[in-house]
Amino acid sequence: MKFHHIGIATKNIENTLKWISENFDIIKISEKVYDPLQDASLQMIETIDVNIELISGNIVKKLIEKKITYYHLCYEVEDINKSMLSFKNAIVISHPTNAILFNNRKVAFLYTPIGIIELLETEKQE
Repeated sequence: MKFHHIGIATKNIENTLKWISENFDIIKISEKVYDPLQDASLQMIETIDVNIELISGNIVKKLIEKKITYYHLCYEVEDINKSMLSFKNAIVISHPTNAILFNNRKVAFLYTPIGIIELLETEKQE
């Protein structure tokens, strides 16, 4: 398991991206995409220190209303199903599904005692 990114809930991706651009050394910014499975707009920002995923839409609306921006931590894993079973006392929020932002790699979300964890399956080597 390897740390991949932090997920940040935002009402406006463009405004949050502007703030990040002013405060972080950015290496790369993905295209903004809409994922109908999550009913969310998503954009990935790679900085020299940390990768940040911006999430906007109905999936984070209640967090935004409460002024909560921290959404999740993401870890990259070899086998998503095996990794899901290894988390003790975790509640599955979302079973493995393809994620548009990550080239249709499988993701799953778990609610744990330390908050929401996203598992991202590593790219398959051919």
